Amino acid sequence: MSVSMSAPMPDDRSFHVLEAIPNRLEVAPDRPRRRWSTQAKTALIEEILKPGANASAIARKVGIAPAQLFGWRRTAMQAGVVQGEPQERRLGFVEVTPTSASIMEIVVADVVVRVAADVDQNHLVRILRAVRQA
Repeated sequence: MSVSMSAPMPDDRSFHVLEAIPNRLEVAPDRPRRRWSTQAKTALIEEILKPGANASAIARKVGIAPAQLFGWRRTAMQAGVVQGEPQERRLGFVEVTPTSASIMEIVVADVVVRVAADVDQNHLVRILRAVRQA
């Protein structure tokens, strides 16, 4: 970047006007952009889709931003190149209408929570949060 300073202002003013003109070559990246093959992208996407995989760690390992890897995954899933997590493994919510004072069982990971069907919703939320943090 080249910087030029104008002539001093008349009178007793103590400032100068600076003009900065950016130079394209000084802000260019140190290395050229990498091009990833479709096979390399697919291999990385399949690696992050494995159970227990840490996508951010995988991205750091290959030297890309995690957001880039997530973007590749989203694009591949929309194109149907790879399949995501099976529908039955995803979390979902179900409307429960209690018919009597029966007991509900809610399974969270390895924990089974048994509550009465007429439990207060806010109380149930606090219970499930406590189980999740344990």
